[in-house]
Amino acid sequence: MEDSLFRALADPTRRKILELLSEKDRTAGEIAERFPIAFASVSHHLGVLKGADLVATEREGQFIRYRLNTTVFQELVRYFMTRFSEKNNA
Repeated sequence: MEDSLFRALADPTRRKILELLSEKDRTAGEIAERFPIAFASVSHHLGVLKGADLVATEREGQFIRYRLNTTVFQELVRYFMTRFSEKNNA
């Protein structure tokens, strides 16, 4: 697993964004409405999540819609399952 993935998950704001996206796809504006921080900060967090491949984007006119990249989450679960399995078998 890449360090960027774990760094992205280490931040509580980014984890909350992922929780919101687990409910449904959202635009950056819809996500920013949920946080008491500047839009630029939310945009930065979304960039980190996208850089870690945890979210994917799709342009809809002038808006960009964010969604979870479920493939990466499946890989993450497999990674942890393997790690925990190795420790339990040792």
